[in-house]
Amino acid sequence: MAQMHPLTLAIIDGDKTAATELTQQCLDDGEAAGDIIEQRLVPGMAVIGEQFQQDEIFVPEMLIAANAMKASLAILEPLVAESGAKAPHTAVIGTVEGDLHDIGKNLVGMMWRGANFEVIDLGVNVSPAAFAEAAQEHEPDIVGMSALLTTTVPHMRDAVAAVKATGVETKVLVGGAPVNAEFAQEVGADGFAEDAGAAADIARRLVGAA
Repeated sequence: MAQMHPLTLAIIDGDKTAATELTQQCLDDGEAAGDIIEQRLVPGMAVIGEQFQQDEIFVPEMLIAANAMKASLAILEPLVAESGAKAPHTAVIGTVEGDLHDIGKNLVGMMWRGANFEVIDLGVNVSPAAFAEAAQEHEPDIVGMSALLTTTVPHMRDAVAAVKATGVETKVLVGGAPVNAEFAQEVGADGFAEDAGAAADIARRLVGAA
């Protein structure tokens, strides 16, 4: 870790102030905004995801790191938009119909942003039709669906079917407490993630970026 760029280390440490200052320093040194995201932020969030999966850190530490990343992105994303460049991958994410839980969804969204995905967050209580409409509108690489309640699992089944029925070439990734790999396979999803760190790894693999 000692050989990592200071901005990468600031993300890992969750140092929001340092992340902001170092991001500006990178820009002042002539680095392109997109390169800073790809070469400085993405490696930092990859480390955070790995540490989370290995139980070396927990949700509070992940949120602190994500906030440092968000501070950096607040500077970089407008510059990327001005340049006309786009994130290499796009993801749509939401909690399925009938379920208002969003902590897991939000963590996954943060990790995907840290993996250089543009993330369209549909929020909670998202109907199958809304997932399908978002898939058609954005043509994302990944559609992520979260459920925390066993009573909402049938809606996840319907949402997967609705997205697949659009014919959009996208990968559907599901997760949440009542969901497992067997269920994902049963409903036709392309992957299952047991936590936010795994969701980032799987998403990268599904788009060929890992």
